Amino acid sequence: MSARGAKRRTSRRRHGDVRLVAGAVGGVAVLGVLTASWTLIWPYLVGALAAGAATAGGWWWRKTDRLLRGGDRRWRHEDAVRAGRRTLAEVDLMEAEDFEEFVAGLCRRDGCTEVRRVGRTHDNGADVRGRLPDGRTMVVQCKRYNPKRKISNSEVRNLLGSRVHFGADVAIFVTTAYFSGPAESCAVDNDVLAVHRDHLGLWNNGVALSALAALNGSGQGDRRHRARRKKTYG
Repeated sequence: MSARGAKRRTSRRRHGDVRLVAGAVGGVAVLGVLTASWTLIWPYLVGALAAGAATAGGWWWRKTDRLLRGGDRRWRHEDAVRAGRRTLAEVDLMEAEDFEEFVAGLCRRDGCTEVRRVGRTHDNGADVRGRLPDGRTMVVQCKRYNPKRKISNSEVRNLLGSRVHFGADVAIFVTTAYFSGPAESCAVDNDVLAVHRDHLGLWNNGVALSALAALNGSGQGDRRHRARRKKTYG
C-alpha cells in the first residue's frame, strides 16, 4: 500500500468522523429546539384540545336537551289532547259558559297565555281574551249554536268591533255551526280566523290553533258535505 493511498483513506475517515460529529451535534441542537418549543407550545395545545372538547360536549348537550324538551312538549301536548278531547255531540250539549271554558282550554293547550273567559252580559263581543304563543293579543267570540244555524255577517262584524274596542291584534270566531257565505267572506277580508264546526273538530282532535289559520276561508265543504250535514242535522 502506498503512502499516498493511506493518506487518502485517513483523510476520508477524518471527514466521516467530522460529518458524524456534526450530525450528532445537529441532532442534539434540533432536539433542544423542539424541547424548548414544546415547553412553550404545549399549554396552548392542551388549551385548544380542551376548548374543542368543551365545544363538542356543549353541542352534544344542547342537541340532547332539545330532543328531550321536544319529546316532553310532544308528550305533554298529546296528554292535553287526550284529557281535553270531547266529541262534538258532547260539545253540542254544553251550556254557553262551558263552551267558552272549553275554547279557552284549547287555547291554553296550544300555548296561549293570559287566557281568561270574560263572556257575560255586555261583554262587548268578547268571550275569551289572551295572548297567542307569539305574544299577539287575541279576542275570541264563541257561539255554541245548533249545527243547522248559520253565523251571520253581522255577528262577524260585531267581533270586528270587539277587536277595535279591546285593541286586540287577532280576532277569532269559534262556533259549533257554520258561517254563511257573506260571513265567511267578511271574516277572510278582515283577517278574522273563522273556526267553524269542521275546524273545531280538527282543533279538538289535536290540530294546533296556528295550523287552523292556513285553512281559514278554505270553504265549508261542497254540495255532498252540505247534503250530509242536512241529513245529519235536519
